[in-house]
Amino acid sequence: MNLISAKDLSKHYGEKILFEQISFGLHKGDKIALIAENGTGKSSLLKILAGKDVPDEGTVVLRDGLRIAFLEQDPELDESLTINELIKKGNSGILSIIREYEQALDEQANDYNDVTPASAAGRHKAFEVASEKMDRAGAWDYERRLKEMLSRFNITNLEQNTGTLSGGQKKRLALSLTLLDNPDVLLLDEPTNHLDIEMIEWLEKYLSTSALTIFMVTHDRYFLDRVCGSIIEMNHGKIFHHRGNYSYFLRKKSEREEIKKTETAKAQKLMKKELEWMRRSPQARTTKSKSRIDAFYKIKEKASQKIEEKNMKLEVNMARVGGKILELKDVSKSYGNIKILDGFDYMFTKGERIGIIGKNGSGKSSFLNLLIEKEKADSGKVIAGDTMVFGYYSQDGIKLKEDKRVLDTVKDIAEVFRLADGTEWSASRFLQHFMFSPDTQYTYVSSLSGGERRRLYLLTVLIKNPNFLILDEPTNDLDLMTLNILEEFLISFKGCLILVSHDRYFMDKLVDHLFIFEGDGKIKGFTGNYSDYRIYKDEVLKQQREKNAQALKQKKKEKEKAATGVTKEKTKLSYKEQKEYDQLEADIESLEKEKSGLEAILGGGENDYGKLEKISVRIGEIIKLTDEKTMRWMELAEFVD
Repeated sequence: MNLISAKDLSKHYGEKILFEQISFGLHKGDKIALIAENGTGKSSLLKILAGKDVPDEGTVVLRDGLRIAFLEQDPELDESLTINELIKKGNSGILSIIREYEQALDEQANDYNDVTPASAAGRHKAFEVASEKMDRAGAWDYERRLKEMLSRFNITNLEQNTGTLSGGQKKRLALSLTLLDNPDVLLLDEPTNHLDIEMIEWLEKYLSTSALTIFMVTHDRYFLDRVCGSIIEMNHGKIFHHRGNYSYFLRKKSEREEIKKTETAKAQKLMKKELEWMRRSPQARTTKSKSRIDAFYKIKEKASQKIEEKNMKLEVNMARVGGKILELKDVSKSYGNIKILDGFDYMFTKGERIGIIGKNGSGKSSFLNLLIEKEKADSGKVIAGDTMVFGYYSQDGIKLKEDKRVLDTVKDIAEVFRLADGTEWSASRFLQHFMFSPDTQYTYVSSLSGGERRRLYLLTVLIKNPNFLILDEPTNDLDLMTLNILEEFLISFKGCLILVSHDRYFMDKLVDHLFIFEGDGKIKGFTGNYSDYRIYKDEVLKQQREKNAQALKQKKKEKEKAATGVTKEKTKLSYKEQKEYDQLEADIESLEKEKSGLEAILGGGENDYGKLEKISVRIGEIIKLTDEKTMRWMELAEFVD
């Protein structure tokens, strides 16, 4: 079923063309990601689909009655309202449907002795209409979903004024309300920004297993790979459709670029031959010669196509690193009752690549500020070596001068960028390497998109040639093309690197050691990248569950032994117990299959509240039965030959 049809859409920003004559459709159940460079109109396209902006040309056709929920990259919330007031205002449609249903239910339940059959039928009809509205809006379990969403995204104080929320808190609140809307179509602009990894993994599972129709922009490649089954790529004003995930898209894009490169090379050879013919200036303008002239210009256009070459390896000419890097001695830091560090010791060595993970509010950014002494420790010492040149990218960013050109912003810091082989790049060439075209370099900062501003800020850090890089959420709002370039830059970086990021793909490629912020001042070290840590953590949880099951089994065994006074040790099963053991295996397998089937229904978008309630009750019964039967099976298994 076609939900949204976009036909021949074009959008300009002043003289800049964001996109032109693009067409695509969104069908029920689609999960599509939009990929394009920063500044090419990804957010603008989402706003057009959501009805918050209009195209300069083209049309968007929506199916009748379609409900769309839109999460913006930087949500704008009414700062005069509390969170509770915002929820009521933002979900007034669902709340009014619930109130209508409750009123119809009350009238249906009341016993009117003097009513006519017509009025009774009217009340019954009103109840049916209200119930149907509840079904369509998915409003039956609104209260439960509201509590679950707010709790999941760590929103607890509903009386807090939204004007006092941080940017990250606003994004999480907006995301929870967007999911709560239970829409037909979900439009998401960078949904993983400002979420910690635990939240991202929950959202990833929620979206990938739901029946929602999704159109999203995201730079998180693991998230994209695991949620989306199709990709729309905007590249040089053209649109390409890929029926597959991000890994499939990369293969097809590489194949397309190789074909384009081959075709361009052939066209360039042919153009040389045709150019010689053109220069002879044929006098007779016959139909044949005119046709050849027209063909020449088509060949010339193909021969002049821009080829996207792989970026060269960029090695930094860092300042010399001395024997002492950075040392933390018994460092403690608290904010009121919240402990960030509690007697932390660490000696950094040359070339270390450390990733930092932990829940939001666990002190990751504060820790970075302590390293560069932007903040002072309550006790202990932070000692940096004399040769250290820190490059610090803060997730809060810096205030760029709006009336300054992009090139001048970088040149104010350094005119040249020095490479490890002794060569120098001009500020302009350095900008071009990070995808700022010559035209863009001479535009004003005020005309840049959010992602382009982030990229420019990043370059102001890198061009200083630091030997100790500290990057706090550098991937926020960057497009995938820029991320690939940044990764290659950081892979070749020989200095120390400390990275705070919720982007698991980015972390996996760049770090080999982790600091895990567990809260209350506790920091745990781990050797390996994030995926290594995830495997380790899952294994630890599995072992803990097995240990708990064994302890429970032993406790029950001792309890039964004490109750019966049996002291003789059993060695084998009786005939009756063997039959019970065999039956238990079959029962457990059957219960597990039933549970999986019911969970699939719960995650499949079913809106019948009565049915959902029965399924939830049955799943609870299955879990209890499975635990009981498993415990008995484990008792009997000890005596099986």
